[in-house]
Amino acid sequence: MEKPAAKSPNSPSSRSVREIEDSVRTDFRHAMSYGGYLDLDRLLSSQHPLSRPEHHDELLFIIQHQTSELWLKLVLHELLEARRLFDQDNLGKALKCIARVKAIQRTMTEQWSVLGTLTPREYAQFRGFLGSSSGFQSYQYRAVEFLLGNKNRGMLRVFESDPAAHDLLGTLLAEPTLYDSFLHVLARAGYDIPKDILERDTSEPWTYRKDLVPVFQQIYESDETPWGLYEACEDLVDVEDNFQAWRFRHLRTVQRTIGFKVGTGGSSGVDFLKRALDLTFFPELYAVRTEIGN
Repeated sequence: MEKPAAKSPNSPSSRSVREIEDSVRTDFRHAMSYGGYLDLDRLLSSQHPLSRPEHHDELLFIIQHQTSELWLKLVLHELLEARRLFDQDNLGKALKCIARVKAIQRTMTEQWSVLGTLTPREYAQFRGFLGSSSGFQSYQYRAVEFLLGNKNRGMLRVFESDPAAHDLLGTLLAEPTLYDSFLHVLARAGYDIPKDILERDTSEPWTYRKDLVPVFQQIYESDETPWGLYEACEDLVDVEDNFQAWRFRHLRTVQRTIGFKVGTGGSSGVDFLKRALDLTFFPELYAVRTEIGN
């Protein structure tokens, strides 16, 4: 009797089954599991649709915003570390943190396309169950804005009923921004940063300083500029560009879903979001582009 021909390692399998290797652990009674490490029981049971009868699409709405908050937690974590590293003149590691922030921002912007699959009619069927809750009340979003320079003392009123959030924002309101720390890096590197900027009241929002533009023009135009300082300037511009892209996608997603309705939190909705597009974190890094080459 002839032996069957040996199957080529590249030929299709007759069964779509991958055998579990003997070395793979399958007993987790006394070992750390994937679900245990990630606390998945709690994470995956944290979605509580309120619509009655429960609307199919409310789960999408909840998960979209919960994942955004998880990403914001990581953005805040990385920006705080970048600021700490700037304070130590550890430019390389600070820029590594900022590179991660930029990657997260791109992910957060793209995920608006998922919420964009929610039609106006579908959202209208459960929107009333949100009550007065609104993304405007995201304390982590405000924390990121504060850390980047868009400080607003009045925002603290929104969080008076949440002591932990109120304390975090109060702390970030008083502390230097990421930009403040970077300007101190430049000062220690020998650049002529005005003294009143280095000693400014960091609880106030950043406002445009024309006398910083020549400093950045020197950084951009000089062949002697250390690469890390030039790269840091461009990375900060990337962060602002990404932030504005996120704001714009947010605006357009809201507009396509609810039109010009008033926001659930009481804002004017789309018109309120449009005004956010006028906010800026690092205005001198944009203004310098007009001067380069002049």
